[in-house]
Amino acid sequence: MHDPDPYSTPPYGEPGPWAPAPPVQHPVVTSAPGVAAQAATAAPGTPVPPVPWTAPASSGVPAPPFADITPLGVSVPPVPRTAPASPGSLVPPVADSALPDAPVPPVTQTAPAPPAGAPALSFADAALPGAPASALADAPPPGTSALPIPGASTPGTSAPPVPTPTANTNPWHRYDPWAPPAPLQQTGTPTPTPEQHRARARKLLVASAVALALLSGGVGGIVGAHLERDGVGGDVVLPQVGKADTGRAPDSVAGIAARALPSVVTLHVSGDAESGTGTGIVLDTRGHILTNNHVVELAGSGGAISVSFSGGQTAKGKVVGRDTGYDLAVVQVSGVRGLTPMPLGNSDNVRVGDPVVAIGAPFDLDNTVTSGIISATDRPITAGGEASDGSDVSYVDALQTDAPINPGNSGGPLLDADGRLVGVNSAIRSADDGAGDGGGDGTESGQGGSIGLGFAIPVNQAKRVAEELINTGRATHPVIGVTLDMDYTGDGARVATKGGDDGPAVTAGGPGAKAGLKAGDVITEVDGERVHSGDELIVRTRAHRPGDQLRLTLDRDGKNLTVSLVLGSSTGG
Repeated sequence: MHDPDPYSTPPYGEPGPWAPAPPVQHPVVTSAPGVAAQAATAAPGTPVPPVPWTAPASSGVPAPPFADITPLGVSVPPVPRTAPASPGSLVPPVADSALPDAPVPPVTQTAPAPPAGAPALSFADAALPGAPASALADAPPPGTSALPIPGASTPGTSAPPVPTPTANTNPWHRYDPWAPPAPLQQTGTPTPTPEQHRARARKLLVASAVALALLSGGVGGIVGAHLERDGVGGDVVLPQVGKADTGRAPDSVAGIAARALPSVVTLHVSGDAESGTGTGIVLDTRGHILTNNHVVELAGSGGAISVSFSGGQTAKGKVVGRDTGYDLAVVQVSGVRGLTPMPLGNSDNVRVGDPVVAIGAPFDLDNTVTSGIISATDRPITAGGEASDGSDVSYVDALQTDAPINPGNSGGPLLDADGRLVGVNSAIRSADDGAGDGGGDGTESGQGGSIGLGFAIPVNQAKRVAEELINTGRATHPVIGVTLDMDYTGDGARVATKGGDDGPAVTAGGPGAKAGLKAGDVITEVDGERVHSGDELIVRTRAHRPGDQLRLTLDRDGKNLTVSLVLGSSTGG
């Protein structure tokens, strides 16, 4: 234990960072014995600066630590100092409880008489207990001149200006016991500023809004999906698009079909023991209809042909003419008005890859529309061949298409992108037996459906034959005037060694004889195009008109020869 500390300082050293600071101390000032204290008065309203304390050099007493402390944030009004009326009077301490801006009444300081023989203090306002006292600044010891006290004035004189106190570097001198306590920071981070608080509040608000939006969207999606799947009761009403314009571009499949369907008919043919269905093309307003020969030959001489139009009209038809070699026929109806002829194109303008549209009645499903492209041109095919003498074989230099064609499409149109006729659908390649056959004879031959290989008679050839059938009832065929060896297995078409009925293989006076052809010659090219068999030579020849000139390349005894030949004419059956 130790003696009581008159300054009430902490007993264990200086205050810690969270220890309460000691109150401001104002010690009582006493004067040396026998020395009257001078009246230290200041002008009203003048701040009283702290008076530095000076201890005698021989005293060994340190300066009091709280001699000049003024609490931060508290303004101390000037305290008038009045000397006591008589030596030895006590000076009451200045009240420490004065509030800011509160007037402080003047205090009269009276120093008691010091003990005999004690030296006077040099500190103006306080004396340390037990320390040698020195003379006050305003009461010099005997035999010395009085020293002026800063901030004090002698009676009858004006107070000198008080110097402004300098800031003390001791951190405890900045302690303000009346200020609100600062928040504790144990992490070492600085206290957030108001701007940082506002920024954090804005971020929190934005994050909360986003989270709420996501939660609302998720809940809404779940509820919407549930309502869409299960409904909320009542009748089910399905969404549907409104009525739109039904018009189509003229070059679209729908546009082509809309223009072509009035010119397409369905043929129902019945004979003595067979019946079938095929398709026909309206050629003119006089009722002429083009179709395949194998469609109408079922009627024979006493059969019936019924023609159905796309508008629903039905009429009876009769055969005007037909040709087996070209597999074409013309039927005419009467008493029908408002017929729409099919516009004719040019098959020489067709190229591989061109889009095409096929219309027919496959398996008696009339007005069926399919589409595809031209997959090949000048494809030599033969169809028919059911007759023992081969009189029903047709030779076609055909257009090949992948547009679906099935039994019942025979005789129907193959149209280009402008809706014009470029071919007459005639045959398909069947996957059952691999033979080319009529595509719409309606017979129970076990023929399969389309495998993407359909064949059409070029319109240029069909036009010529149809004109001849309408005008004369018979069609002419271009001929070379030679008999071919159909059993030849080599490459090319070989002229037989003898003709039918043991006659000459080269007809005397015919086109072949005039060109210099001889028996045994092998024809390898027609107009520069290779031929590989007798059937191909016939197809290439039938693609021309009688009177056309051909250039033939042939092999005679190992030598290549080229001859020029003008096609003759024969009447087909």
